[in-house]
Amino acid sequence: MKILFANKFFFLNGGSERVFFQEREYLLKKGHEVVDFSMDHPDNLASPFSDYFVSNADYRKRQSGSRFRRFFGLCGAGVRFIRNREALEKLRALIEKEKPDIAHLHNIYHQLTPAIIPLLKRAGIPVVLTLHDYKLICPAYLMIHNDAICNECQGRYFWKATTRKCQENSRAKSLLLSLEAYWHRWAGSYGAVDRFLSPSRFQARLMARYRVDPEKIRVMPNGIETDRFSPSETDRGYALYFGRISPEKGIEVLLDAHARMVAEAGNGKSMVLKVLGDGPLAETARRRYPHVQFPGYQTGEALKKLIREAAFVVVPSQCNENCSMSVLEAMACGKPVIASAVGGLPEQIEDRQTGLLFPMGDAEALKERMTFLAANPTLRYEMGRAARMKLEASYAFEAHGQQLIRMYRELTANKLTQSEVNYGRMSDRDLPV
Repeated sequence: MKILFANKFFFLNGGSERVFFQEREYLLKKGHEVVDFSMDHPDNLASPFSDYFVSNADYRKRQSGSRFRRFFGLCGAGVRFIRNREALEKLRALIEKEKPDIAHLHNIYHQLTPAIIPLLKRAGIPVVLTLHDYKLICPAYLMIHNDAICNECQGRYFWKATTRKCQENSRAKSLLLSLEAYWHRWAGSYGAVDRFLSPSRFQARLMARYRVDPEKIRVMPNGIETDRFSPSETDRGYALYFGRISPEKGIEVLLDAHARMVAEAGNGKSMVLKVLGDGPLAETARRRYPHVQFPGYQTGEALKKLIREAAFVVVPSQCNENCSMSVLEAMACGKPVIASAVGGLPEQIEDRQTGLLFPMGDAEALKERMTFLAANPTLRYEMGRAARMKLEASYAFEAHGQQLIRMYRELTANKLTQSEVNYGRMSDRDLPV
């Protein structure tokens, strides 16, 4: 089988890329052909299809030059942001040359744009889209406003993202995201998707309620290659966070909770907290919390070693996490996880069995749970062992990969002819759960 695999980043930029490359590697190992489609970037991994990658676009850069030049530059960038003509032309050429059997899309927004979906359908290629975030129902991805969970747009009231300045507190940036969302709803871009893959039941319920036909949704949790991680029966007694150091990840709640632990310990020795990663709050956090260790961004064997030697891992998210790869990596190393009871996290963590859950944003509750596990090394080991067993039973990547291939075969066996494709606009009705 020949599968077109599309993601705007062709390097490890985050959790969605880890899933993308895991699936790509698995398909190649199983003897399938993979056709890459992505964006050009200096950090990209090697690909035989890089000539078809679209030009690098960083929409976070400020426009330079005169006021008029900046205005027209922003207008041009806005059009490419919604419908990238270069992406359409290069993808059309790639399809004509490679003739893939099916297309699997991951993070395609802005640089590749969802406008490529109808093009694939016109070519008679079934389309699978993995939902790594909440973009279809929230123009700003995260369903957060003023540090609280927000459900205002509901997959249709996208103007609210502009009035509430959901993107970096900027009305102009938020307006662009609102226009993007309305354009793709009007154009029916997502209506041409054959299967939406949701990594959590929580996300699937939201998508079915507000935007997507539930018949098109398949819940497929992220997987992890268990044989690449060895569980540890011992630890060095420190708490560990690894991920983006940003508000939606709850890093400020974690730092506050640890500061309370330090204050309570007084002259006694408090548990060490190590925070791995980088992000907009990194420098401020380093200055304000001298008792915390910040080793920086870690990956590969260095990251695995730090996880194996941790007493437990903390995932204090203040957004609707989907299926956290950080949780899976901690479980793979036999570590209990303390996490916010939000989004899909309670599906991954069994409270008091494989870890502990706490109310989102509650630093005092988090401190209590960290203090409790810090004082109970035997319980940490038992929870970590149970976490590893759950991982092997529910998140082993071989099962994920086999499920993926079965779905590809199902869709390619029932290819629609071009005359059968519905190019109409999506219905405005709310879809039932």
